Order: sequence, then structure tokens, then C-alpha cells
Amino acid sequence: MNQANVERPDYGIDAPGVIRNLLICATVGLACWASVKLAYWSGHVVVPVGLGDIDVDLAGTGLATGLGMIFTALWMLWDSKIGKIRGREDMLQRLQWTGDEQVLDIGCGRGLLLNAAARRLTTGKATGIDLWQSEDLSGNTPGATLENAQREGVADKVNVQTCDMRKLPFGDGSFDYVVSRFAIHNLYNAEDRAKAIAEIARVLKPGGQALIDDIRHGKEYAASFTKSGCSDIQFVGSKLVGWLATLISFGSLRPAMLWVKKAK
Repeated sequence: MNQANVERPDYGIDAPGVIRNLLICATVGLACWASVKLAYWSGHVVVPVGLGDIDVDLAGTGLATGLGMIFTALWMLWDSKIGKIRGREDMLQRLQWTGDEQVLDIGCGRGLLLNAAARRLTTGKATGIDLWQSEDLSGNTPGATLENAQREGVADKVNVQTCDMRKLPFGDGSFDYVVSRFAIHNLYNAEDRAKAIAEIARVLKPGGQALIDDIRHGKEYAASFTKSGCSDIQFVGSKLVGWLATLISFGSLRPAMLWVKKAK
């Protein structure tokens, strides 16, 4: 097949509902600011508090909030289409590959890490698991994952399964490497996240390694790994990038990447 005719893989848009809501709120904020500039109203609201009143400048608030939310939405779109493609290579380069590894991708989505790991394998296999929730990733289906594997030329090294990260259908010590990106935080209960981390530790081989990249709960994950018998834990990645993400998201994002090694 002519390489020029092979379609590029499509790894979807992360959190499409969040991006939609950001743009809606930004539109409301900017509309409020514009209505004041067009002299439809003053833009000031007096709020009684205790013994006095507070004059709230809705126009200024709307402008600042609107611009901030637009910037965040655009950054999320850029990261979905460009940033995460670059970032996956930097992430996986933190592991030492021989080509015969058994790799598990937790919350593999459309195969971003899964396929990049598979490209590093010769006799090994990359397994991806997910529940395929479209609110977490646009077009999130097993078919899309396998199609991307085909487009990346690694379909023979990839296997996908539908299962819950809190109860993995694999034996103890099944995998050399476990990777995960922006997935575990989708478990909203701390107890559930601890179960997922315990399962990752269980299926790792003695001496196996995990790389967990997520938008929040980094310290919580580290504590859960420690309780599961993995005491060799490091926070890796750029602190500056993490700080900037926290700043532009008004504290909603607190990114952290953990490298974990299970004791032999």
C-alpha cells in the first residue's frame, strides 16, 4: 500500500463536554461585557452583605472569565490534537524497552499510549482496557482503537478489552509495564481510585514499572501505591508545565506524572 494513502490516526478530543461548557460560559461572560460596552446597562450589581453593600462589576468579571475560559478551551483542543501526540513519546521514553515486554494501558481510549508502546515491541504485546465513555473522549470505541492501531501499523501487537480498572481480569504479575494517561481521575470516589491503583500494583511483575500521567490526585496515587507495596515512587515530568496548567485552569488541573517500580 502506498504510504501516502494511509490515513493518519485520530486520537479524538479529550473531555469534549468540558470544552463545550467552557465555550458556553465564555460566551455568556463576553456577552455580558459586550452588553455593557454597547450601553444596554451599567454592568454593576449591588449585593447586600452584612452591614454594607458590595458593588460587583459584572462586565469586568465577564471579560476576565470569558477570556480565561476561551484560552483554556483552546489549550485543551491543541493538546488533544497536537500536544498529547508529542507528550506520549516523552512519557514512554522514560521506560527502558527491550521489545519483549507485556504492556497494559489503563483507560486506553483510542490507543494513544497503547499504539506508541506497541511500536516499541517486537515479540511483546500491548493490551488496552477501557469502558469506552464518550464523555471522556470523543468517538471512544474499541473499533476506533483498533483502526488507529491499523493506521500505525501495530495491529498485530495490540489487544483491547472492555473491563473496569478496579477489577482487572489478569493474573498477578502479568505485565512488565503499566501505563495510563488522564484516565484514573474519572473515578470520582477516592476509594475507587485506590482500588484501581491496587489492581495496577497487583498485575505488575516483580520489578515491573508503572507510568501514571493524570490531571489531578498525584499525591493520592503515590500513597495508594505505597500501601500496595510499591515504595519506589518518583514524580517525573515538568513542574513548570504542571504549574502553568494549574494556573490557566484556575486550579481545576493539578497534573502529575508518577513513575513507580514494584519491588522484586
